[in-house]
Amino acid sequence: MPAPESPSPRGLGPLLAAEASSLLRDASASSWLLFKAMIPAVIVVKVLQELDLIVLLARPLEPLMALVGLPASMGLVWATAMLNNIYAAMVVFVSLASDPSLGAGLSQAQATVLCVMMLIAHSLPVELKVARQCGPTMLSQGVIRVGAAMLCGMAMHWCYAASGWLSQPNAILFTPGRRPDGWGQWAWDQTLNLLAIFAVIVALMALMRLLKVLRVTDLLVRLLAPLLRLVGVGRDAAAITVVGLALGLTYGGGLIINESRSGRIGMRDVFNSVTFMGLTHALIEDTLLMVMLGADFQGVFWGRLLFSLALLAVLARMLARMPDHVFARRLMRPA
Repeated sequence: MPAPESPSPRGLGPLLAAEASSLLRDASASSWLLFKAMIPAVIVVKVLQELDLIVLLARPLEPLMALVGLPASMGLVWATAMLNNIYAAMVVFVSLASDPSLGAGLSQAQATVLCVMMLIAHSLPVELKVARQCGPTMLSQGVIRVGAAMLCGMAMHWCYAASGWLSQPNAILFTPGRRPDGWGQWAWDQTLNLLAIFAVIVALMALMRLLKVLRVTDLLVRLLAPLLRLVGVGRDAAAITVVGLALGLTYGGGLIINESRSGRIGMRDVFNSVTFMGLTHALIEDTLLMVMLGADFQGVFWGRLLFSLALLAVLARMLARMPDHVFARRLMRPA
């Protein structure tokens, strides 16, 4: 039997062009769905920030801060993280930490607790809309993330209080600078952010296709299968979940949208994967940002990861008992 002929250069060109066209179509469709969710949320948050309404929205959080061993003023930091983003919360944290009447005198344990809570629940207006585009409802994801942040914060506070760990005064390693507040500069910054997100999604989709061709995805899924099964994520969503854990919910969400709309990932896998990415994403970048605020690396990295794994393992088993039609009606948005 003659050996199969390799593609000729003349035939390879149209093949690559078709593949590139398909890649750009998929990336554009996923990015557009993300941007439709992100842009209105970003604008609303900017308006709230300009009108100083975030301070008012933070007041209901003050009683909750006592449950996690933090001063009432730290509720403003967490509210800023939830309604805006981690970078804005860093600026607020540094400004409060320099004021003896507000946030000075935090221990490293307290800083670690606050930072873990910010990592679990931040950028909610944007990220909950991204989650909704993937399939799960905003309400289910919001309740899980805010509830998980409080539970993890209380657990870590009790552990630190009982053991006396990290009781030394907190030392901030880096002071983030303020970005220009003008609307023009803000609009330009957001445009650059959206273009960067699109470029990353294109690159990630290209990488995912290459890894599938090289069968690296199969190897990765086999290695992570026991851990992902523990939190209810099947093999079809495994590689995408890893992307989200490493880079962030926005990028992982873009891939989930593409895969779920193609029918390659089931409803429960989508929910468990998005929930896992919501609780634990951007493990490298976000962890380093919190360490710059003085938080303990072991607490913000391993504490968040292990708590999320334990919570998802319990949640996945509870939801597995729920009939599919009930699961779809209560936890997933209508198709």
